[in-house]
Amino acid sequence: MISKSFRLNKGTYTQPNIFGYYGNFGGAFIPEMLHRNVEELRENYINIIYDHSFQEEYKSLLKNYVGRPSPLYFAKRISAHYRSKIYLKREDLNHTGAHKINNAIGQVLLANRLGKRRIIAETGAGQHGVATATVCALMGLECVVFMGVKDIERQAPNVARMRMLGATVVPATSGSQTLKDATNEAIRDWINNPDDTHYVIGSVVGPHPYPDMVARFQSIISEEVRQQLFEQTGSELPNLVVACVGGGSNAAGIFYHFLDEPSVELVAVEAAGLGIRSGKSAATTKLGTTGILHGSKSLVMQTEDGQVVEPHSISAGLDYPGIGPMHAHLFESGRAKFLSATDDEALQSALELTRLEGIIPALESAHALAALNQLQLRDDQVLVLCLSGRGDKDLDTYMKTLK
Repeated sequence: MISKSFRLNKGTYTQPNIFGYYGNFGGAFIPEMLHRNVEELRENYINIIYDHSFQEEYKSLLKNYVGRPSPLYFAKRISAHYRSKIYLKREDLNHTGAHKINNAIGQVLLANRLGKRRIIAETGAGQHGVATATVCALMGLECVVFMGVKDIERQAPNVARMRMLGATVVPATSGSQTLKDATNEAIRDWINNPDDTHYVIGSVVGPHPYPDMVARFQSIISEEVRQQLFEQTGSELPNLVVACVGGGSNAAGIFYHFLDEPSVELVAVEAAGLGIRSGKSAATTKLGTTGILHGSKSLVMQTEDGQVVEPHSISAGLDYPGIGPMHAHLFESGRAKFLSATDDEALQSALELTRLEGIIPALESAHALAALNQLQLRDDQVLVLCLSGRGDKDLDTYMKTLK
């Protein structure tokens, strides 16, 4: 089990300090009206989520409802193609089709124990919205999901699933009409409904304690990988771990239990969109500077006067102008290598996995797959890649762009 303790210095790779900082990034920059809500979370989340009854219910749902542990699959044909030993952590096989359900169950259970009966969430690719709506249906709670108009159009299957599950889907019509704007609308709602509402943030972003809380719930991914890899190879430690990064929840989850293992190379892959210098990109570590976004200090794509630059990615889940503070610290410290993949590279990598392994990945995961072309792999290396979601939701995009 993860340690409950906090460091009073600049934090560690896995845990922030008492003020919510990973190195130079983190904190809680919030309106006064949200102070009580955020403080209530900060003061209670550790004791609640490590309470025996909470852990018992959480683990039971992960096993019997979600279907964990998710498989660690040795991808034989793609391994031969890249002359390496490539294992896929199959988060796409979870109930609802992605890793997002790990965090949604944890936060809704937490909200229940705090007496919150109304749940709100933001979503880009729709997987977090579906996961949150699913858990709310399971527990009989009201659910409101904010989603950019552009994402509602390109992720129609997930919108239909949310509505069928009983959630209200509220379009975000401002800005780029994507994930950033959905998050803005969710925060406004929370300000207006502070007493009965819990905001289930879907990634390792937002004010402290959200980045730490989400990372803890998602750390089940790497916890399982270590055990599964040992069973298959005789060693818990791979040479490389690869994941896509927008806000960064799946990357935080699969990196977590390897962060303090210096022999394991961590590779995060951002969305380069139409090209890093094209003006249509979401590669935050290449284009961003230190700033405040959605309640925390991190790397943000912004103008010189602090206005957020609109991101672009073919992948709705990576279409975000920042990264979580944990990842900003991993980048600044050099603990993780940050690469990027264009829309076209992601599409081709998705097609490659589909044809070689019979697995259609989410467009988000396809960006991680595209990094295989950029790494100098050897046949004696073991690489674990987080297949964070399945591609059902992206079939319309695939059919339009892959001829």
